[in-house]
Amino acid sequence: MTEKEFHSEYLSLADALYRVAYYILESEAEAEDAVQELYLKLWKNRPALDGIRNPKAYAMTLLRNLCLDRIRQASRIVESDVPEDMGGGFDPDAAMDQKERLEKVLAAVKSLPDKQREVLILHTIEGLSYEEITARTGINYLNLRVLLSRARQSLKKSI
Repeated sequence: MTEKEFHSEYLSLADALYRVAYYILESEAEAEDAVQELYLKLWKNRPALDGIRNPKAYAMTLLRNLCLDRIRQASRIVESDVPEDMGGGFDPDAAMDQKERLEKVLAAVKSLPDKQREVLILHTIEGLSYEEITARTGINYLNLRVLLSRARQSLKKSI
């Protein structure tokens, strides 16, 4: 993958990636760090990116995994006795809250009806458009929008 291709396919996703990272991590600094870490990994693995058919879905999946790793790492730090006087801006309580919120969100998504969960994952996580989801699932456009709306409403109630 050339530098120009990388810029057009991956760097154009920066805003969307940041929003997802911020949603998961609930911290501007952590979200920025996660996106930067993602771009470093993508840049180092540029030759392998040529075979990726959906760069947005691939980047979102990698970012989600990086965010989850950050939350897990933060919870490990919380569990080991970190001295109180050790500064650095890390808030263990916030990390635990983020972990609990993520677990709640994942449980809520798992509790959705199959069609709603499928549509929500395809649209939100994989970044597919309504037309792409319709082509993949065979669900017509209006039903797709209703399923997605109901899934979002259920998640809001659960969280």
